[in-house]
Amino acid sequence: MKLNLAILALALAIPATASAQDSTAVSMGEYPNTYSSGSANVSPFTQDSKRFNDWSISFGAGVPLMQDAELQSLKFGDMPGKNVFGYSAYFSIDKAITHAFGLSLQYDRGETRQGWFNTKTDNATGFEMGARTQFDAISLLGDINFSNLLRRVDNHSPFRWALHGYAGIGTLAYRAYLETAAGQSLTAEIKPFNVGAMFAQGGAGLKYKINRRVDVQGRLMYVFTGRDTFDGFVYNNSSLNTDNFWNASLGLSLKLGKHESHLMWHDPLQEVYYKLDVLADKNQDVEVCKSGDADNDGVCDDWDRQLDTPAGARVDGAGVALDIDLDGVIDLYDKCVTVPGPVENNGCPTTTGTGSGLISDDTRTLEGIEFDLNSDQILPSNTPILNNAVNYINSSAGSYRIIGATDTRASEAYNMNLSQRRANNVKGYLVNNGVTSNKLEAVGKGESDLKYPECDPAEKCPEWKNRANRRVYFEAK
Repeated sequence: MKLNLAILALALAIPATASAQDSTAVSMGEYPNTYSSGSANVSPFTQDSKRFNDWSISFGAGVPLMQDAELQSLKFGDMPGKNVFGYSAYFSIDKAITHAFGLSLQYDRGETRQGWFNTKTDNATGFEMGARTQFDAISLLGDINFSNLLRRVDNHSPFRWALHGYAGIGTLAYRAYLETAAGQSLTAEIKPFNVGAMFAQGGAGLKYKINRRVDVQGRLMYVFTGRDTFDGFVYNNSSLNTDNFWNASLGLSLKLGKHESHLMWHDPLQEVYYKLDVLADKNQDVEVCKSGDADNDGVCDDWDRQLDTPAGARVDGAGVALDIDLDGVIDLYDKCVTVPGPVENNGCPTTTGTGSGLISDDTRTLEGIEFDLNSDQILPSNTPILNNAVNYINSSAGSYRIIGATDTRASEAYNMNLSQRRANNVKGYLVNNGVTSNKLEAVGKGESDLKYPECDPAEKCPEWKNRANRRVYFEAK
């Protein structure tokens, strides 16, 4: 297997990011179908089905330092005067476009101080000069998340730090004051947001994710004003044609939305990872799967969510057998691939009205109806499963218990209530779609019925296992 085969493997992984795979592979040693593999829980990647937030607001305060100008804020060597410091504040509305790029509409306001002394507290003596500049700015910034752009995600280590780069342009308004022994005067004024007063800024920042809602961020920005009057003083023989300054700030970013993660922190490959050790010598073979590929489906065992895929079955990026019509029969065994039908009829429609193939006997349980964190809302990707449940239960003489469960986050009492709400919502969906109510019983078991008992506490497990614990399933009474 040469290097070009490794490149092909990466290319095949990319389409997996176009779907949201929510459930985990479960092999029950029986006829393979979507309810045991989890592939029925795949939905198109759309704005409605996304699993992340992409809006946030940011605000903070900083210290602007005028350095590239006739009058400066910091003094070095034998420069006369003392260090003087201004202040600034910013507010922005941020939109993530991809996991590595976003846009921010930002408003800045502040005051720089420069010269020999602080004009707010000191007075000029002799030939000393002090200046201050009050400024307002509106800019559009591009935000590049270098950590997401360059990192290799393994989904096993915490990801809380991110390096960002910023650059953008905007419009500037300011009033500059100069104070000498003769007094203080207004030396320059650019009124609000003149098109001729465009400016540019760029820099870098470091973000730390405190929790799913709040990030703390530090930035160092270089502001290119494009004006020689910004510092309040113009020296005719100066080689500086524009006054520029640094702005160091510290602030918070509040992520908006109902989902668990923000796009800038979201795993770009949706838990589908291909670790390829590319050797320096391109003529050598590349070892794609160190852990092996037991079912020979092209997905390494470490990341394969269905380790016993039948030979010849097409799989998605997580190694789960595909079922295009979502009828419970994987495509390999489906005689009618594009038309849903029951398991007992090999996935083809029946004309006898004997029902669909949701549950083949009284001991079979339905898997894969999962929920977002702290939510009892039925996901769009679960509706095909529930619609099949309607057909099966209506054609069955038995009655069924709808069991709700949670992961181990939050208190036991809260989880019991949440699991009951989940079970009630599923029951309500089935009843609204034609199932007789007295055939169903909704039961909440909270965190006492974990699919993965080792996930107590939740921090011991990757998120896909905790998600699998947040489920509702059926049980014959």
